[in-house]
Amino acid sequence: MSSSDTITVATDSVLQLASRCPLPASTSTIFVSQSDQRPGSIHPILNARVESENIHEIALPPVDEGLGAWSFLAAAFIVEAIVWGFPNSYGVFLDAYLQNPRYASQKSSNSLLPLIGTLSSGIIYCSGFFITPIASRYPQHRRKFIWIGAAICSATLVGASYATKILQLVLLQGVLYGIGGSLLYWQCLSFMSEWFVLRRGMANGILFAGTAVGGILLPLTMTPLIATYGLSSTLRILGIAVAILFLLTIPFVKGRLSNTRTRIHGPAPRGAPRPRDWLTQKAFWIFIVINTLQALAYFIPIIYLPTFANALHESSSKSGLALALLNAASIVGRILLGFLSDKFNPWILALTTLFSTSIATFILWGVLSHYFAGLLAFGIVYGSIAGGWSSLWTGFVRPFAHDDPAMSTTLYGYILLSRGIGSIVSTPISSKLYASASNINRTHETMGFDVGEGRFENMILYCGTVFAGAAGFAAMGLAFDARTGRQRRS
Repeated sequence: MSSSDTITVATDSVLQLASRCPLPASTSTIFVSQSDQRPGSIHPILNARVESENIHEIALPPVDEGLGAWSFLAAAFIVEAIVWGFPNSYGVFLDAYLQNPRYASQKSSNSLLPLIGTLSSGIIYCSGFFITPIASRYPQHRRKFIWIGAAICSATLVGASYATKILQLVLLQGVLYGIGGSLLYWQCLSFMSEWFVLRRGMANGILFAGTAVGGILLPLTMTPLIATYGLSSTLRILGIAVAILFLLTIPFVKGRLSNTRTRIHGPAPRGAPRPRDWLTQKAFWIFIVINTLQALAYFIPIIYLPTFANALHESSSKSGLALALLNAASIVGRILLGFLSDKFNPWILALTTLFSTSIATFILWGVLSHYFAGLLAFGIVYGSIAGGWSSLWTGFVRPFAHDDPAMSTTLYGYILLSRGIGSIVSTPISSKLYASASNINRTHETMGFDVGEGRFENMILYCGTVFAGAAGFAAMGLAFDARTGRQRRS
């Protein structure tokens, strides 16, 4: 018997043995749950492959275009406007609460009432760190999360209309509204990564502009409603209106990919980027520091602008107008920076934005805002520059995510966690700065620093300085990015 015959016999024996004694199931292969198998179907792994190919070739709508993508973006835009409308316009409610003896006379009103708006937004930002893994593990339940979040947001606004204690407002409008909003917001971001790839920066700019639209409409509508019907009735009207809008738009907020329960275990393919590579990248953590610093200053003018306008002895309608113009300007900033983030280095855009915001804070708010026209100018410039910051996130995420929707959502979780922490922490800082006026006996208002007997001076100095510090870190990140690029080319 020749050596080739021996090999043939041995091979046949091995194949016969393998057919009689099959190997145990491997943990490094695709596992399809029994519920996904049909009677008489082919092997589950092959069946999964065939179904996957059919989905990608026939059923899936196109990315970056088509009715499915644009109808999702339009519906998500409206949902974002609703979710973020209340936190972005809370300054109007804060001014009304501080003028209402029922709440202003309660203990710690000056520190607890300003906390509500940033607490709700902070929870929405921070919750992605916990919601994203759950949604990734159970993608078939994402639509349920959206409906639950819509019900919570509507119910908390109506419930707050019956609150008589500040702590009840903090729980309802701060904590519970933030939880409901997070269930809505994060699913929109998750679906966004499925619908848009090449135009994701532009799409994110449009989506984030929706947050500003809510900040425009609510101050303009809530201010006259509060003056006419009072806080309680206004909150009930708002809660019912929000519920109706959710019912009309949420049916269009859905993913592009099927909600499969197929799971993949085992090592990644050779050559693929490791899932945690971004943890060791200095550039990512420099950006996290910048993002946190930006949040520590960004929300303070949004909260206190109506109060500042009231200190100028302007009417409540003009106070709401100042905040509405700020949010309107941020629409332009978010769309523009979202478009630019697809074409230019995000570090250059970040440095330019942060440095310009610092200058605008010192000059327009600190010096020229002793007139209402100067305050409006500050709101417009501040909104158009600082308001577009979130649209830059796509440019920073793209190099680490490698167009992986799950990785993009994970990175957004860390980015928004840092922003949420900055949002929440900024409130006690601003309350302390507002209480510790530099010169409480100042009577002549020759600059914005002098408004309200100098109560806003320390706040303005703090915001401008923090933005300048963030710009310094952005310059550091730009230098690091340039050095890394040269090393890659060499």
